Formats: sequence, C-alpha cells, structure tokens
Amino acid sequence: MKLTKDQINQIKNQQSQNNQTKRATVPELEKILYEAVPALDHGFVRVIDYMGDDTSIVQAARVSYGKGTKKVSTDEGLIKYLMRHWHSTPFEMCEIKYHIKLPIFIARQWIRHRTANVNEYSARYSILDKEFYLPTTENLAAQSLNNRQGRGDVLEGDQAKEVLELLKNDAERTYNNYETMLNQRFDGSQIDESKKGLARELARMNLTLNTYTQWYWKTDLLNLMNFLRLRADSHAQYEIRVYADIMLDTLKRWTPITYDAFMDYRVGGTEVSAKGKIIIEKLIKREDVNIENSGLSKREWNELMEAFKLNDRII
Repeated sequence: MKLTKDQINQIKNQQSQNNQTKRATVPELEKILYEAVPALDHGFVRVIDYMGDDTSIVQAARVSYGKGTKKVSTDEGLIKYLMRHWHSTPFEMCEIKYHIKLPIFIARQWIRHRTANVNEYSARYSILDKEFYLPTTENLAAQSLNNRQGRGDVLEGDQAKEVLELLKNDAERTYNNYETMLNQRFDGSQIDESKKGLARELARMNLTLNTYTQWYWKTDLLNLMNFLRLRADSHAQYEIRVYADIMLDTLKRWTPITYDAFMDYRVGGTEVSAKGKIIIEKLIKREDVNIENSGLSKREWNELMEAFKLNDRII
C-alpha cells in the first residue's frame, strides 16, 4: 500500500485531534480511527467517523418498553434476542463511515449493495492514480468448471507468468494512452504544450478495471452486517473478501456484543426451510429419508447436508 505525502499528513493531523464530546465513543475503535489498514497491493480501509455503540442499540430497542415493564434484559441478552429474532431497526441507530481505496472491478461489485451513502473519486475532475491491482500467483486461478462465478485450479508456471504479464502490460499501456489523451503526465507535467488534452471524462474510458479508485462509504450497522455476511463469506470473491475481513475487525472493535451475536447467529448459524426442518427431524429419529423422498433439489439437499456436516449423505 502506498500513501501520498498529503494523505500521510492528513492522517497525522486527524489522529492528532483531541476533541471533547458527550457522545458515545468506543476506545478500541478510536485506536484505529483514521488509520489506513492495507488491503491488496495498493488499497486500504480507513474508519473516519462513527455514531453510536452497543448501548445505542439497547437504548433504541427499549424506547418502546412501557412504564409497566417490571424486568429488563441485560444489554447482551437483549442484543442476542434482537439478532436471533431478526429485529432490524435498533441496529440502524448506529452508523459508520469508511474511506476505501479499491480496484474499479471490485467497486462495481461492491456498489450492488445499495444500502449505503457513497461518494467516489471523480475521474471527470481529477486524474486517477497510476496504480493497478495485480493478483499474487496463489490467487491467479482458472475458471471453475462447476461455478460460473467462481475460481478453479490455481494457474502455475509459465501460464501464470504469462497472465500476470498480460495484466501488467495492458494496465500500463492503457494508462500511458490515458496520459497521452489528457496531454498530461501523472506528475502533472505537460506532454506537448502545443496540443490540447482530451476531456478527462472521455480519456478515462479506456482504463483497465484493475485501476484503483477511492470512495467514502457510509452505512448503518444493520446494512454493514448484511454486507459482511455475504462478502466475508468463504464463497465470496477473494479480493472483496480482503476488504470485508478488515471491516469485520472494525465491527468487532466498534460493537463487540453485537459482533459476537452476529458471528453466532448470522455467520455461524444456518437457515433451514420447512422441508429441511422435517428432514432433520426424521434424521434425528433415525427414520428413512433420502433425496428421492425429501422433496428437495440436489443442490438444496447437498447444502442441507453440508450445513449439518452430514458429508456422507452429500450426492
């Protein structure tokens, strides 16, 4: 990861602040506030602001409790109850804002989560950094034969070297053409003072998708967990999972009680359909049940067996 001098100075200035507030603050999250946590080869994740903590969730949930309530659950017990029963609005009372640097192709996948406020670096206004994402050899894999959006065997030897060279050369060539069309180098110098540069909004269109962009991404706690449940999963694309894992750590620092409940009920738990529930009940009773009489498709059956570690029944 490479930070510019301006970015380094900005982070130092932000971290040197010592503001007094009556709002809830979280010491563990404050420790990494504004810090650029490396992601991939040139990316990073920074927490730059947040609102609320675990107690904010409890406060929001209890606002509906009447005066006649005689007994109130502990904060941990209440948050677990809310998570277990899929309550949502109390978790929306907390918000967090990230500054993220990421490859464009991951940004386009990420933006499909339409539950955040996003402001991206403008290539119509500014020149994009001369930085591209190049996978490490262990993350350079062939197309999966049984999953249209997944990876198969890792490429090796000359084939891996050839692919990396193609990725690198294409990115560098298109960026050089980008500078030529702009008539301006990355360092700001003119290429040919006698020529006019193409408009930035047009010159950008030939850049490769592994070029890095940046954005501010602000969301509430509920939608952050929805994002992490999908993107920190082992089936998610490796590159976006790198960012999700970093953000999962910020969740743990920010709302540790909610994090524990999230990992237990959302990440570590599993959903079972009505038919699946009947099958599990029959298996517990040692009744005869198989895919033919289950009413499930092959995929549904295998997912259910895998969820309960019944690997000998996977077809």
